[in-house]
Amino acid sequence: MFYSIRHLTKFRYASPVSESVMEARMHPRSEGGQRCLTFHLSVSPRCRVFSYRDHLGNNIHHFDIPGQHPQLVIVAEALLEMQPWIDLPASLPSDSWGEVDSTVRQGDFSEMLLPSEFAIPTPALLGLAEKLHVSRRDEAIKNRRGVCQDFAHIMIALVRSLRIPCRYVSGYLHRRSHDQDRSVEDATHAWVEAFLPPLGWVGFDPTNRLLAADRHIRTAIGRDYADVPPTKGIFRGKTASELSVAVRVSASETTPELDKGLPVPEDWSLLVEKAQEPPPPAPKIQQAQQQQQ
Repeated sequence: MFYSIRHLTKFRYASPVSESVMEARMHPRSEGGQRCLTFHLSVSPRCRVFSYRDHLGNNIHHFDIPGQHPQLVIVAEALLEMQPWIDLPASLPSDSWGEVDSTVRQGDFSEMLLPSEFAIPTPALLGLAEKLHVSRRDEAIKNRRGVCQDFAHIMIALVRSLRIPCRYVSGYLHRRSHDQDRSVEDATHAWVEAFLPPLGWVGFDPTNRLLAADRHIRTAIGRDYADVPPTKGIFRGKTASELSVAVRVSASETTPELDKGLPVPEDWSLLVEKAQEPPPPAPKIQQAQQQQQ
């Protein structure tokens, strides 16, 4: 299966800011059965974009816009290939717990065991673990209100309480008409991966009560959301900002031409064009106040 991903992010400021410094984590990873064929990141206002890979293999783009601007638009487009997913066994070998404990004692994956910013043991969480009978003999998870990040953080904290390394995965989910997904449409998605010998890292989607498979497109991994937000940055200026995001994930069973990619939906083209239109000019009085600052 081939997937085309289009991700638009727009920051609009109540009054122009004088500088924006931003990191973006939107470049899909290439590993296992997932291979990113092409990726392009465009930024308006135009600027030079740099990239690097962090210690976990995440692809990170960063840029600095020093001039004054009333809005910032980021458009990421990716084309990737996903191989069919391998079915997992119904159970693990009896010595898997011993392998997990041995791995933990050696210090491997220690950062995926410790509390993190959004996955901290609390009395409420410990009470939930007791209510769900979370132990090394049981697996249980119940529906709770929240978004995918909330479900992922709760599951991470619960799994880590069993001394099982667990990490946060940021990415996208391809939605099909017959799937009963509970996650938000036209948005990024989040799930978790637990280290389960001898299988290695296994993905779980607590929001949709699924094993992560070939519909789950992995962009970045970390301890929790704080490590891998799609965009993270600061701007210079005292003003309010408004964030809007749009995501499209399209699928194709045939090999696309790399120089053309997959067809662009008409509504997406209009959306990008509209997002990049300059905002209406501020009233003269407001402009004068801004010049005095």
